Order: sequence, then C-alpha cells, then structure tokens
Amino acid sequence: MNSHAPKIRPNGRPVIRQLDEATANRIAAGEVVERPASAVKELIENALDAGATRIEIAIQDGGKRLIRVTDDGCGMVPDDLPLALSRHATSKIDGTDLLAITSFGFRGEALPSLGAVGRLTITSRTRGGEGASIAVTGGRLDPLRPAAANCGTVVELRDLFFATPARLKFLRTDRAETQAVADTVRRLAMAEPYVGFSLTADGREIFRADAEQGELFGALTTRLTRLMGADFIDNALPMDAERDGITLTGYAALPTYSRGAAVAQHLYVNGRPVRDKLLTGALRAGYMDVLAAGRHPAAVLFLECDPQMVDVNVHPAKAEVRFRDPQSARGLVVGSLRHAMAGAGHRASSTVGHATLQAVQVEPRPEPLAENRSDPRPAWQADRPSAAAVRAALDLQMPGFAETPSARFDPVVADAPMEDAPLGAARAQIHENYIIAQTPDGLVIVDQHAAHERLVYERLKAQAQAAGIPAQALLIPEIVELSPADADRILSIAADLAALGLVVEPFGPGAVALREVPAMLARLDGRALIRDILDDLADQGASDRLQARIDAVLSSMACHGSVRSGRRMGADEMNALLREMERTPKSGQCNHGRPTWVKLQLSDIERLFGRRD
Repeated sequence: MNSHAPKIRPNGRPVIRQLDEATANRIAAGEVVERPASAVKELIENALDAGATRIEIAIQDGGKRLIRVTDDGCGMVPDDLPLALSRHATSKIDGTDLLAITSFGFRGEALPSLGAVGRLTITSRTRGGEGASIAVTGGRLDPLRPAAANCGTVVELRDLFFATPARLKFLRTDRAETQAVADTVRRLAMAEPYVGFSLTADGREIFRADAEQGELFGALTTRLTRLMGADFIDNALPMDAERDGITLTGYAALPTYSRGAAVAQHLYVNGRPVRDKLLTGALRAGYMDVLAAGRHPAAVLFLECDPQMVDVNVHPAKAEVRFRDPQSARGLVVGSLRHAMAGAGHRASSTVGHATLQAVQVEPRPEPLAENRSDPRPAWQADRPSAAAVRAALDLQMPGFAETPSARFDPVVADAPMEDAPLGAARAQIHENYIIAQTPDGLVIVDQHAAHERLVYERLKAQAQAAGIPAQALLIPEIVELSPADADRILSIAADLAALGLVVEPFGPGAVALREVPAMLARLDGRALIRDILDDLADQGASDRLQARIDAVLSSMACHGSVRSGRRMGADEMNALLREMERTPKSGQCNHGRPTWVKLQLSDIERLFGRRD
C-alpha cells in the first residue's frame, strides 16, 4: 500500500488539508533556492536593492556549510527584521501594480525560503540607528536581540538544506558549486560597475571587482574588460540602438571571436540577468550566416525599457521575462547585431593572428659546446653561419629555387599606397591559394577562395534582397494538415513567408495550402518546413528557418562561383580582391564562419626571430 497516497473519506473523496507554514516555506524554497548559487543570487540582489556600494560574499564547502553576504546598504530597523522573515513581506512594491517593478526583489519569498531550509541569521543596522539580529532555524523563529553592527546588513546562512536533506543528494561537488557561485557573482557584477564585489571560498579570495569610476559607459567597459578579458573588448563591436521604446547597449564580439559553448553570452533586461529563449534565439539569428558550425557568439547585451513593457513576474527565480511586444525586442537585437557586423566590414578577430603565431614552432638549437662559450655572440647565435657561407649556400641552391612548388613572387613596389589599404598590397601567392600582402606594420595572409566566396555571397544576397525572392507556383498545391491553433499561427506570418517566396493560404479549419515555393528551393519538402517553422514559433516566437534555407542555397552558389583554390592570380587580381574585401560587409569570415585573413604584426614576427625582446 502506498503510504504517500492521499487520505480518502468513506464516501471516496480525498481529504483537503491546509499545509502548515513551515511545510509551505520548504515547498516555496524548492522553487526559489535550487542550489547555493541561487541563495547567493537572492542575497546579492537584496543588497543591491538596499543601495550597497560594496558587497562581500564568503562561502564554505561550495556554500553548503556557509554563505555569508555582507553589504553597506541602508540596513533595516530592528522592528522590520521579524517581518522580513515572513512570506510575501517586502519593501519593494505596495501591490497596486505588479508591472511597475524597478527593483530586483519584490516577491518577499527569498529570506523565509532560506530560513525554512537552513540556519539563517540576519544582523542589520541603519545609519544612526541601533543594530539588531534575528535567527531562524528550519522555519522556527528565534527572539530578536540587540547586536553590534556596522551600517548595512550581514546575512549568514549555515547548513543549507539541512531541513530537506533529500535536496543535498542533488547538489554537485564542492568545486562545481563554488564555480556556480562565482559565475553568479560575476554575472551580477557585470551590470553594476559602480558596486565593488569580492568572493571568498574556504578562506581564499577567488573573485574581486572594485567599484569603477567615471561615466556609465566608460565604467561598464572597464568592468567588462576586467571580467571578460581585454581580448573580448578588443574584438567586440559596441552596441547602441533604440526601437519602440527599448534601448540596446553593450558589446557583441566579432564572429571570428567565437566560443565552443554558450558560456560567454550575458543578457540583461533592466539590469536583471536573464536566460530568455526569445533573446538567446535573437542572438543566434543575428549571427546566422557568419558563425562556423558548433560555434557560439560572445556578447554582453543590456536591454532597457519602461517596466510596464516587460513582465518579470514569470517565475519565482526571476530568470525569465515576457515582453509586451516580443517582436520589437527580437527585431532590435537581430537588426542591431547585423548592422554592427556589416559596419565592421573586413575586420576579423585579432586572436586569429595570435593563434597563428603560437602555432609557429621554433626548432630548438643545440646547446653550444663549452669551448665555444667564449664567442661574444649570444648563445642562440653561436652556431650561426657567416654571411659569406650563407651566400655560398644560396648560390649552390639557386638553380633549384625556380622549382619550389606553388610559390610566386611579385616585385615590391616601393611607392605602393598602403596607408589607405588596411589589408595592404599583394606581394606573393603561395600554394595557389594564399595571398601574402604587406602592410605598414606587418603582413596579411588571405585565403583567396574563402574571401572571394564571401564577396560573391554578399553580392548574391544584395541582388536577392533588391529583386525579391522569385517564387514558383506548384502544379498541385500541397495541403498541410495542422491543428487549428498551428494553422492560425502559420497564417499569422503568411506575409513574411510570401516575401521569401513561400505562399501559404487557409484551406478549411486546421489546414493550410502551400501554393508557391522559392524557385531556388524547387525540391523543397514544404510539409516538413512548415512544421519546423511552427516548432521555432512555439519555442522562440519567431523563425528564420526559411531565410536560412535560402541563404544556404546562395552560399552554395557563391562557393561554386568564386575563385577556386589552385588558381594562379596576378598582382592586379590579388590587389583587386583585397580592395573589394575592404569594401564588403562581413568579409572577415567566409560563409562557413572561418576567418578569411590573418594579420601578423611586424613586432611579433621580429620577436619570433629574436630581433626584439
């Protein structure tokens, strides 16, 4: 017999019981506090709402044994401490308008939830007031007592989930939980450059970000440089756009500065870090045809709007939001990303050049014999041949030099105008595929096929956009059976689909008729495409699947119509290709997301050969 089955009355109906407050708090804690990082997030957000300028976090055993958050915010008066541990008690809202939310917290669930599953102590003092402390253990409240304290609040949570030991079994190792806490602190610190943060784990400081100075965007840039790394800022495009009352700022990295996982994507709505399907889908759409397969963009984006335009009361953890006009938010992100990357032109990530230099392996020279140590030259030059010996060796090898495979050199023109040509002047072609160009401060290596493929692709896309996507009528319309809701959903975007050459019309209740398809996709499986589009609409609220199919065809056409590997090019052709790359958007990467060119700085080359320290 199941001991957990509900109690049944003699008439067969179940007995409805009112749960006690302690049990209700433990259930609520399961929604709010998933792991130690969740508790840290809630406590830091409370500190930010209190106006803190310095927040110190200390944890032990990944936060399982101890979480302590200390802030210098406004603090609480003694009489408010017991009330703060009551469910749905908050100072953030008055309950008259649940859409006018300008604070992080507002539900009044975090502190009572933490007190229900751990041993919680709160010590607080307002400026000019008296300090007080209160403790709650497993939902049981202790009396209020006076305490010595600085202005601000200290929240100490010990033995998390001791009252619900089953939850402990689902936690990961101390190291993994510590990393999750660090990621949470780092994510919150990104959006608050004027607040200092420090995180200590088991007595060792593992994160620190002091408060920044100066105007907001400059302070934000400095904070992101510290947290994301200088390489991210150097290879990122600044974002600043507005649409329908929503403002977008932040940084989005170049496509060639991508990651193997979505770990460098940070999205914020009104300063709140979120993981929203609509926004992550928009981020992917913005990079749709410039990223290599399996790569993910890096970005830190901040959306700001009137609180009435977004609902943050979707989930107790407050990690999801709902926009009143989701298509405006999505369009702003997608359009701004594409505009920024188009404006970047031929630019590619500087880390590609650094990786190239790191891949160059200098063969170690043997240690010179002891009797040669008197040689006044440095040790790495001791076994270098003399200049006369080098000339003699070259004289012997010159007859075979013309037989060197796949290497063609053009004479260097002394007065080549390289100052106005970022990709330099072509000097050679090697292996009938790579162009070597000289710049004032280094050299550029260009993959001629990949570069020309992108140029042709962008040309084809511009032509298709100007002339429209030609459609081909089906001899017999294809009837796609759907549910009434899905039929209405696909018909709601019929105009957008028609602009791409896919014409759908209603065909009775719960069905649509597919009458025309894009001419370049004549063998299209219309039924499968429509179902895929519906899946995108259900998951993200929008779909770029048809556009992606068309772009894939254009990309394939560009691939077959571009300069092939193995074709010999003259100096004029190579320079013409470089100049067109400089004029063409997104030419820093090919259609498959790979870089089209690599730049090596002269200073790095000289360092490679020991000419510079």
